[in-house]
Amino acid sequence: MFKRIKKTIWRSVLIGSLVFLASGTLGITHSSADIPLFTNVAKAGSQPFTYGVFKRVKTASTTPIPESADAVLIRTKEWQWHRYLKHALNLPDWIDLGLEHRTRFEVYDHPWRSIQPLGQTDPQIQQRSRVRFGLNGGAFKFLFEGQDSRVHLSDLSEFDFLNTGIRNEHDILQLFVSATAKNVFGTGLRTDLHFGRLTMDFGRRRLIARNDFRNTTNAFDGIHWQVARDKIWRIRAFLVEPVIRDQVQLDEQSKRFVFWGTYVEANQVSWFRLNAYYFGLNDQRFSTLGLQRTHSTFGVRLYENPQKAQIDYEIESVWQTGKLGNTDHFAHFQHIDLGYSFDFPWSPRFLIHYDYASGDRNPTDSQSSGFDTLFGARRFEYVGTGNFGPFFRSNISSPGWRVIVVPAKGWKFQLKQRFWYLATSRGAFAVSGLRDASGESGNYLGHDVEVRAQWKVNDNVEFDAGYDHWFKGSYFDRLPASAGLPPGGNKDTDYFYILTKFRL
Repeated sequence: MFKRIKKTIWRSVLIGSLVFLASGTLGITHSSADIPLFTNVAKAGSQPFTYGVFKRVKTASTTPIPESADAVLIRTKEWQWHRYLKHALNLPDWIDLGLEHRTRFEVYDHPWRSIQPLGQTDPQIQQRSRVRFGLNGGAFKFLFEGQDSRVHLSDLSEFDFLNTGIRNEHDILQLFVSATAKNVFGTGLRTDLHFGRLTMDFGRRRLIARNDFRNTTNAFDGIHWQVARDKIWRIRAFLVEPVIRDQVQLDEQSKRFVFWGTYVEANQVSWFRLNAYYFGLNDQRFSTLGLQRTHSTFGVRLYENPQKAQIDYEIESVWQTGKLGNTDHFAHFQHIDLGYSFDFPWSPRFLIHYDYASGDRNPTDSQSSGFDTLFGARRFEYVGTGNFGPFFRSNISSPGWRVIVVPAKGWKFQLKQRFWYLATSRGAFAVSGLRDASGESGNYLGHDVEVRAQWKVNDNVEFDAGYDHWFKGSYFDRLPASAGLPPGGNKDTDYFYILTKFRL
């Protein structure tokens, strides 16, 4: 077994090293000292082809990046990075070509999920590769993005945690056409229409997100439209069928699974930015009545961006109504951040958080009250997801604090602590499979402390590492045997990961 682990680790290290060497050779680190070296060699006549490649790559590092076809759909950092491969191949401006690869090793001990009855550790190497090819024709654009999400070491134990959040091999992440008008009828308004398979980010990404830390990514088939005035305000609307991921087969969508919504952003007042939205979900895929969902989600988000020597805040309130099978559904989620950025060296920032997501006390009564987080991301404010990620926006009450420092350009360190409680002691603990219907186990899940270090060399090279210690609470000691807690599941859990990301 250890030989297989060693072989897989070395294979991942070799792949990462080759990509790193290639990226360094292509000048990704923007080292001005390297370029003249190759220039002189080429001028001597020994490597004219190499000289041409590196001249184009050097130009790429200073050339403005054209707006991608999905620029208004997702966060800027997801598409705005230097296309060194494109410039090395001397492709025209109207072609978009890029590669991305990420490798992450992660491990934790003392599993708590009821589906993992044995084992003390769960190491995995997760690899995600993306390729994007686009045609930018001014008003009309086309984009294809393929993604391959694989996992290694997971086959070493039949009790490893593995699902479509970790594995999704050789699939289509985006495939769409778009039309843009940047000055509609001379009004100064911009409008964009997208049709096909899309990824999307909305607001703080708690309900709809193009996943960053998770090894696989949410995608949607349908139509998206927006109208905006500069960065002052914009309105977005969509009607889509969420893509149903499969670990090895091509992903599909279902006409019985429909998602739609409207999202408004208003930024006229810097200290009172407003998001307001409505999302509708109709999921009738399953023959089991209790799994069928028809939800309406309404939300408001108010916030101020962080600034030095000033207090900032974020408040988000979300309410859900509808049906879960034949049961009435009513649930809610509340979030608050309060932060302060000190005008000191290292730019220290301190935040306090609080999250509350309602839980369902009794699955057999006439009321469903477990909050449905839809297609949101969690890592940015909870803990690492991947094969870990015990906490969801459902049946939780969680205060906490965080300190962030930036000791040098591209470097970021974070120290975080959160306390975790069940919103209702009779409700389920997220998707762990654990539940004490009597409520006698209490609601204290414990607290976790996390240390995280990030090094963004530039837009093309990133490193990230983190360690989290989860001090388990009294809930795990009191659970009855019928709850299915695996042996040792009441012991504290340590989680560690390290990842590298390279883009060309």
